[in-house]
Amino acid sequence: MGNRSTISRRSGKTLIRRRTLQIGVIADTHGLYDPVVERHFVAVQEILHAGDIGDEGVIRRLQRLAPVTAVSGNVDEYEASGLPRRCILRRGGLKIALCHVLYEKGKMTPEAAAWLEQEQPDVCLFGHSHRPTIGRHGRTVLFNPGSAGPKRFSLPRGIGTLTVKNGKPTPVLIRLSDRVVKSPASSKKSARAKASNDGLL
Repeated sequence: MGNRSTISRRSGKTLIRRRTLQIGVIADTHGLYDPVVERHFVAVQEILHAGDIGDEGVIRRLQRLAPVTAVSGNVDEYEASGLPRRCILRRGGLKIALCHVLYEKGKMTPEAAAWLEQEQPDVCLFGHSHRPTIGRHGRTVLFNPGSAGPKRFSLPRGIGTLTVKNGKPTPVLIRLSDRVVKSPASSKKSARAKASNDGLL
């Protein structure tokens, strides 16, 4: 049955086994598309971009891998980009908040804190700081995959995945090389072949 949900009956009760959902998480590309993300996002069903996209071409290339939902960041001039600053999604039984700015100068902004308090999401995906982060704010899992764009100061480059299984989120940070090896745009099919050859599948 693959990733499809299945329904079984035991002792007269209906049990629903939800499919596992794999989401690619990326932020702060700043106009840079690193082809290595294709190896790590080869099995994802969706990609969420947490802002500072920098170039529409980045989104177009990510869309070759999976459907993309994105919010805008300061580099994108926020709503001037045509994308919202924030959005709320429901995936795999979870409420997921997606935004760019959650922290400024190491502290959660009052506006962001009020938004989380109002929405009470299970997970909040964000960017801006370029610092890979997995943490908590009350009941909410906070997840910043780090910057997938050009290396900044001593901060590592990174992306992430969010696995949702049985209504539970599991965020994973993925460290990227400081050096970006540019290559021609590739399809999801060729990315799968590459990942298979590298033992990732």
